[in-house]
Parts: sequence; structure tokens; C-alpha cells
Amino acid sequence: MSDQANKIISDARARMQKTVEDLSHQMAQIRSGRATPSIVEDIRVDVYGQVMPLNQVASINTPEARLITVDVWDKSQMGAVEKAIQKAGKNLNPINDGSMIRINLAEMSGDTRKEMVKLAKTKVEDHKVAVRNVRRDANDTLKKLKGPGHSEDEIKAFSDQVQKATDDFIKKMDDLFASKEKDIMTV
Repeated sequence: MSDQANKIISDARARMQKTVEDLSHQMAQIRSGRATPSIVEDIRVDVYGQVMPLNQVASINTPEARLITVDVWDKSQMGAVEKAIQKAGKNLNPINDGSMIRINLAEMSGDTRKEMVKLAKTKVEDHKVAVRNVRRDANDTLKKLKGPGHSEDEIKAFSDQVQKATDDFIKKMDDLFASKEKDIMTV
């Protein structure tokens, strides 16, 4: 196998892996039955003239199944953090007691659970499209190798390797979705 083809295939695998990692990160942010710090850690907060993720200005914990606590390091920024959580579009109501922010997560209704599953499914489909785009790019690049150094059969074999990688990563995404769906629907 040529070094060029190896590089194209390994680059495609690396890009597909990054897509799966991004999906995993986004799935963690979708609310399920239990509280997790990942629900709020990426909320953007305007502090010190900069916009920063919440996990860079506070400690986030989940002491109970439906409670998230946010311990802001600089207490003078509690108002900004509270506003950021309210405006994050995640339907969260923070309670600021002066020393800590508490977020009680309400019990999810059946409709809310279905909406969360739908949101997860949409994210999975978007990421599958990204993986297929990587496959297409890799196959297009491999086709350009056809000529004196590589026969049509070799190019087909390289394309088969790219297809196998695509199938593997799409299965990983399906597994992520199945796990998240189970997590969301568990009452």
C-alpha cells in the first residue's frame, strides 16, 4: 500500500474520530433524567470583559440526582453567572443564595423526554452526515491517485478501507444514541 493512500485513510479516520468525540460531548449536554455538570459547564458567561465557559469561573457539582450546584469563585460575578444560566436557553431556573447558585431540575414529563430524544437524534444525524462527508472527501482524493502508481483494484481496496472506517464510526454514533435514549427515557 502506498504512503499516500495510508495518509489519506488515517487522516479520514482521525477526522471521523473527532466527529464522534464532538457528538459525545454534545450528547452529554442533552438533559436526561439525572443532573450532570455537562448540562451547564459550556454555558457562556460574560465576566471580566470576556466571554468564558461556566466551568472556567466556577466549580460545578451534582450532590443529588436532580440538583446542580455552581460555586462561583469570584462572588462579585454571581449575578453575571445567574443571568447567563437563565439566558442559556436550557430552561433552567438558578437560585442565587449569595454564596452558591443552585439549579433544581424538574422531573421531566413524557413530552419533554421525547423532545430530548428527538434533539439527540438530530445531533446524531448531523454528525453522521459529517462522517459521510469525510468518506466522500477521502474517496475523491483516493481516485486522484489512479494512474501509473496505482491500479483501479488498489484504489477500490483503499476505498473499501474508508467505507469500513465509516461503518465503524457510524455504529459508534448509533451506540451513543441508544445509550443516551435509554438514559433519557429511564424514569
